[in-house]
Amino acid sequence: MFDKILIANRGEIALRVLRACKEMGIKTVAVHSQVDRDLKHVRLADETVCIGPNPSTKSYLNIPAIIAAMEVTDAEAVHPGYGFLSENADFAEQVRNSGFTFIGPDAETIRMMGDKVSAIKAMKVAGVPTVPGSDGPLPSNDRDKCLEIGRRVGYPVIIKAAAGGGGRGMRVVHTEASLMSSIHITQTEAKAAFGDDTVYMEKFLQNPRHVEIQVMSDGQGSAIHLGDRDCSLQRRHQKVLEEAPAPGIPDDIRAETAQACVNACIKIGYRGAGTFEFLYEDGNFYFIEMNTRIQVEHPVSEMVTGVDLIKEQIRVCSGEKLSYKQEDIVIRGHSFECRINAEDPRTFMPSPGTIKNFHAPGGLGVRVDSHLYSGYTVPPNYDSMIAKIITHGETREVALDRMRQALDETVIEGIRTNIPLQQDLVRDSEFRKGGVNIHYLEKKLSL
Repeated sequence: MFDKILIANRGEIALRVLRACKEMGIKTVAVHSQVDRDLKHVRLADETVCIGPNPSTKSYLNIPAIIAAMEVTDAEAVHPGYGFLSENADFAEQVRNSGFTFIGPDAETIRMMGDKVSAIKAMKVAGVPTVPGSDGPLPSNDRDKCLEIGRRVGYPVIIKAAAGGGGRGMRVVHTEASLMSSIHITQTEAKAAFGDDTVYMEKFLQNPRHVEIQVMSDGQGSAIHLGDRDCSLQRRHQKVLEEAPAPGIPDDIRAETAQACVNACIKIGYRGAGTFEFLYEDGNFYFIEMNTRIQVEHPVSEMVTGVDLIKEQIRVCSGEKLSYKQEDIVIRGHSFECRINAEDPRTFMPSPGTIKNFHAPGGLGVRVDSHLYSGYTVPPNYDSMIAKIITHGETREVALDRMRQALDETVIEGIRTNIPLQQDLVRDSEFRKGGVNIHYLEKKLSL
């Protein structure tokens, strides 16, 4: 087991990793930008290193500075959290080449799964269900071939950047007449955003749900899944509220798809925590991508399984075998997570500033993952998420009622937050029934 881990992140996930390390008896190093010197995990860490100015490009994305911090503190491993460098294959490779351990899969796996075309190919070989599509990059210079693929897949189709993510690099095409222009526009956007103009085609599912399956694998031939999550409440492809397990999915289909994900992990030699993301429609799962890191919404899976995903992630990346077998994983009850953002609940504009008063909710089945405290100043430089409120109950209804109460109890004064939106969502009659699709929130907000 590691003696010391450097946490290459900030905010609530950095604090979450620090707490797991403390429980495991592992020393911690917190790196931070100049503006983040007062973050809670920075105050609690055994050692701290300022790695640069406020812009993330000069601090949290500064690979040489992070590796230098590992060298001067004698850290053995780095936990990247989510976002920033967590899925950067070059970072993982440089960490390894510098003699340290990257807490996650190896660079080759990150590259393979980060490229949507190669990821889909790997999943097809492994038996994971995928969306009908071009089965590889589109030959944009061969008009006839592109039109043939479009006819085979069937309209509407969606053109996606192979290197895309976070909802960027995508264009829906409804007619054959607009196919070629849409391909070329998406290529131009992909080149500008990702430095790679490779695009591919998929069938555009009209009213799917976003369902994902959590896995853990030790890279030594053992892997498990920890159930699924429904993340369909999204705004501009960004998740707002998640739950586990996904409601209304037949048990046989759920189990078959989860086992396919486990088999895929073993086949590609995956190591660490990972998430298979699917679109689910009419009783069918369609793979869209794999996230090779811990997810923002991992707490709902922890609440229904009782497994500490961060600790297990650290264990397997230190070389230990999985602590669990599949039969050890039992889904108990239901869990919800609401993402709390420092933003205007109507305009969604960021709302940085000083927290004058912070009161977290409590009670049976309530968990709060947050780096907030009274007097802390939320900077304007980074993502606006400042807390996650998680609830658990023996049934979906109980967990949802606990979330309603928890949101009503939460006090964050000094800035604006999206709590009013979350309060509205947990009272929404359609959402309370379960199974809304990925377009539901956007339509609700447009009314």
